[in-house]
Order: sequence, then structure tokens, then C-alpha cells
Amino acid sequence: MRVYIPATVAMLKALNADGELAAVGNTAFALTPALRESYATGGDEELEYAAMLDAARASLRLLNAELDTDPAALVRRAVVSADVDGAELRPDLDYAVVKLAGPVPMKVVAAIHLDTAEAEDAVRAAAAAIDAADLGDPDAEFALGDAEDHELAWYAPQELPFLLELM
Repeated sequence: MRVYIPATVAMLKALNADGELAAVGNTAFALTPALRESYATGGDEELEYAAMLDAARASLRLLNAELDTDPAALVRRAVVSADVDGAELRPDLDYAVVKLAGPVPMKVVAAIHLDTAEAEDAVRAAAAAIDAADLGDPDAEFALGDAEDHELAWYAPQELPFLLELM
């Protein structure tokens, strides 16, 4: 199953150093039957993209928590896509949520998706506003939309060391 794991730059550094990624709470997102049923139309590619966007939004939550402990953290949404076995469907949490069996080894990583430097200001504002956006605050929703207007860049797994070096 292709899964989309929300991450931060610090988590990408750990993936690069350790050769595996430990998802927070073993939580990831995927094209699940519940996600498919929640959309009236859309092919697999569109629905996979929706799952990736859910992971990117979850990345904002991780960034918000990381910024509380390290205000100098690099502020970019990150999503790791991987092909894993043993992911458990969790429609009780949300349509696209799955629980991973454990850490994801680098050998099953399909791609790294990461914000570019141009998105940092919008991502910082969205990370600070994510909880308020969930509660319906229109200004917070606007900040979230501002960040989501930035497309995540795509990188092959073998590019990760170079990508981190250039940051």
C-alpha cells in the first residue's frame, strides 16, 4: 500500500541518518476505501493526491509542536511516500488514516515531498493557526489556505542527503 507519512525536516534528517522513519504515532495517510467513498468522483491519482494533502496538513501539526521546543526549526511541510505492508485502516480517525506496523525503512520510500524556501512564511503562519482553523476560525483557515497554495516539491529518495546538505 502506498502511504503518505507526515514529517518535518528534523524527521527527514533522522531518516537520512538512521535509514528508517518512525512516524509519529505510526500514523500515515493512504487511499483507503473510506477515502474513496467520501469522494463522488476522482481517479486513483486524484485520491492519492488528496491523501498526500492530508499528510501535508498533519505535517503542520508536527511543525507546530516542533516550533514550541525549537523556535529555530526549519519550517517546511514534509511528506514521505512509501510502499509498505501491514498498514491497518483507521476510518474511525479519518477517511485516509492508516496505522503503520512500525518504522519505515528507506528501501521502501518512493519519494520525499517538501516545501520550498518560498513557502516558509506561509507555512509558519499556518502551523501557528492549524488548531484555530480546525475550530472554524476564518482568519486561521485563510492562513492554512495560503500555505496549501504552495505545492510540495518532489525528490527521489537518493536525493535526500543532498537536499538536506543544501538547506
